[in-house]
Amino acid sequence: MDTRKQAVSIRMNAADIRNVKKLARRLGVRDSDIIRFAIKVMLGRLAPLYDLQVRGKNLVPVFVESGTELFRHFELDAMRLDSIINEGADEPYRVDPDDIQLIAMSGIQRSYARLRLSSIRKNDPESVSVRAGIAEEEEELGNSLRRYLYEKYVYRAPNLRSVDEPRSSLEMESQP
Repeated sequence: MDTRKQAVSIRMNAADIRNVKKLARRLGVRDSDIIRFAIKVMLGRLAPLYDLQVRGKNLVPVFVESGTELFRHFELDAMRLDSIINEGADEPYRVDPDDIQLIAMSGIQRSYARLRLSSIRKNDPESVSVRAGIAEEEEELGNSLRRYLYEKYVYRAPNLRSVDEPRSSLEMESQP
């Protein structure tokens, strides 16, 4: 493993350079320390994306937490998002096309995404929040979208799990 550092040249606009300098001055560090910190934080947040073995529903948290920034900066659309998330993913781990659309819209067209999410949650009898009778119309879109996607893809109840998905040892112990 090569541990040597390399010099990298990047182009930044004048406003970003001023902000880096102000931040460095305020923290009492070098400009390069601020830039290295920003890169490390970004790489940490997006780590699942550079691990090519991570696919499907395991990428949902990356786009839920960083989606708006990613969509705006890289101009991602639903078709590109679908290929990033679902390409090479086994069927039980794939993210539904409607949810891909919802994730993509959430970063760009918030009002349409709010309506779409509302209709999905009302029509989804397996939704934990719908079953519990929790009204979420007044809740902020980001939190509602995050909850919906995490319920469906990350915190999925064992009885909603695909037959092919492995069960945790805790789930196996708790069943008769």
